[in-house]
Amino acid sequence: MVKVYKPGKVALLLQGRQAGKKVVVIKQLDEGTKERPYPHAIVAGIERYPRKVTRRMGQKKVARRSKVKPFIKVVNYSHLFPTRYALELEGLKGTVAADTFKEPSQREDAKKTIKKLLEDRYTAGKNRWFFTPLRF
Repeated sequence: MVKVYKPGKVALLLQGRQAGKKVVVIKQLDEGTKERPYPHAIVAGIERYPRKVTRRMGQKKVARRSKVKPFIKVVNYSHLFPTRYALELEGLKGTVAADTFKEPSQREDAKKTIKKLLEDRYTAGKNRWFFTPLRF
């Protein structure tokens, strides 16, 4: 079987609170684990996308509108929809591991580092598609 969800692959969530949001796969577990005996992936995504910025806006307003609210989650493969896009974020791989979800403080730290990485990526103007919400 072909591995669809490699680290860095962008996918869409189909179920749950973040349904319709774009996520990037950090780690894939095709065989599953003892606690989760089904194929799943650890993903990081954008809960609140950055807002539109125009040239007339001041620096403070642009900075405020360029904020991103991330989330991290363990998702079953059947709730993911792969896209053709990929995101090469080297810093993401070390931030989230399986044990990150056990302790809330570790989870918050991981979210902060992901937030910083994604905001840097957005302000640099890379991967524009990832930072726009899906049309509804």
